[in-house]
Amino acid sequence: MDAKHLGDDLTVVLHTEAELHARLAEMAREIEADYAEEPPLLVGVLKGAVMVMADLARELRFHAQMDWMAVSSYGKGTKSSGVVKILKDLDADLTNRDVLIVEDIIDSGLTLSWLKENLASRGARSVRICTMLRKPEAMKVQLDVEYVGYDIPADFVVGYGLDYAEDYRNLRDVAILAPHVYGGDA
Repeated sequence: MDAKHLGDDLTVVLHTEAELHARLAEMAREIEADYAEEPPLLVGVLKGAVMVMADLARELRFHAQMDWMAVSSYGKGTKSSGVVKILKDLDADLTNRDVLIVEDIIDSGLTLSWLKENLASRGARSVRICTMLRKPEAMKVQLDVEYVGYDIPADFVVGYGLDYAEDYRNLRDVAILAPHVYGGDA
C-alpha cells in the first residue's frame, strides 16, 4: 500500500520505500564490517521490526541467524509507558554471543534501554542496537545506538512496520499520521 491511497490520514511522507531500502543497504555494509569475525544473532522486536528485519537480513552478506521477542510498552496509546512487558521471549541461548537488536523506531528509548540490559544479563558477549528510525527529541534516557537509519521529528509516524492500533504497518513509506486519526493535537 502506498501513501496516496490513504487520503487525509497522512500529513507528510518522511521517507519513501526507495530511501528506506537504500539506507538499509548502507547500514548492512557497516554491520558486515563491524562483525567481520563472527556474525551476530539478529533479535527483532515484534511486531514493528518485521519489515526492517526482513529487509536487513536479505541485504546482509553473511548467514543471518534471527530470533524474535515481543515486548510491549505502548498498549493502544501513542506514547511509551516505560513499563515493559515480555509477550514472547527468545528461543536462542545468548551465552557468549554477539547480539544485534533490530528495531523499527526508538522513541523515548525506555524500552530499548531495558531490553539491552535484559539481553546483556543473559550472558551475551555484546549487545548493540540497529534501528531504522530514531526520534532524538523524544529520548528520555541516554542510549547508545550503533546503527541509525534516519533521525526524525517527534511526530507520530506510521508505515514500514510502524502502526497505529495495528493499522498502517503495510504502508511502504514512513509518514506522519494526521492528528485527527488518533485524536492528537494538530
